[in-house]
Amino acid sequence: MRAVGFSRFGGSEVLEVFEVPTPTPGPGEVLVKVAAAPVNPVDIGARAGAFAALLPERDHYVPGVEFAGWIEEVGSHVSRKEIGQPVVGLLPWLSTFEGSYAEYVVLDADLVAAAPSGIELSAAATLPLNAITADLAAAAAPGATVLVTGAAGGVGGYAVQLAAARGATVIAVAGADDAELVSSLGASQFLPRDADLVSQLGAGRIDAIIDAALVGATLLPLVRDGGAFVALLPPLAPPAERGITVTTVAQSPDGRRLAELVDLVEAGTLSLRVAETYPLARAADAHARFEKGGVRGRLVLLP
Repeated sequence: MRAVGFSRFGGSEVLEVFEVPTPTPGPGEVLVKVAAAPVNPVDIGARAGAFAALLPERDHYVPGVEFAGWIEEVGSHVSRKEIGQPVVGLLPWLSTFEGSYAEYVVLDADLVAAAPSGIELSAAATLPLNAITADLAAAAAPGATVLVTGAAGGVGGYAVQLAAARGATVIAVAGADDAELVSSLGASQFLPRDADLVSQLGAGRIDAIIDAALVGATLLPLVRDGGAFVALLPPLAPPAERGITVTTVAQSPDGRRLAELVDLVEAGTLSLRVAETYPLARAADAHARFEKGGVRGRLVLLP
């Protein structure tokens, strides 16, 4: 099968097409023919060497942590999974180093969920990573006043939708041109990211912050005593003070949680946004576009 990966670290130009053996599902596993694989920051980091200390020595690495596709083959001891069934999934990439930038992937059957009905697989593929992350981040949302930074991005956009669906009053922080978008996602109030948030909102007025833009500790004065601050990266988690609970999101493949999020897509609670698609062989172009920034929606590879 064809796969795109890298044998050395560097810029987008190090990505190349490989011919590799098609994997075979073992007991409890499924083989999925990949229809779509989104580009994520973790893919960019892996390619650039951010995880070099964690990677075993091997000829090449195939990035990609999420996908949509069809079940091609099932291993023994797999029930309730049918050949041809459209599915979405999140891969345990740091355990296998074989990602979704490929024509096929194999993984534990419990890590996939039925794809949302009536949704193109190129869009469905964008659900797993960001939605699971946002779902974990928005756990503190019910009945609260929640501020979401990076509200127009992948994780931030889902966090706005999930928090609003759970009854929160959502204040969205994003680029100046994103007011209409984040309002459509359920935000009650919009503030541009270059605003002085403390002077605009007042200190200690927010129940919880979901920091999808990785702003960090400068946001902490906004949170009330005993409130919550959710950081997506541990190094940017501020030290706790005034009884504020500071947590980081440690997402992992979870087929059951993913199935619940698929239900929210089918109910119209979560919307899926694709900015542009690329053939798998043009993964380097997709990475270069991602790194330029300013993408609203997801870049998706089509094997």
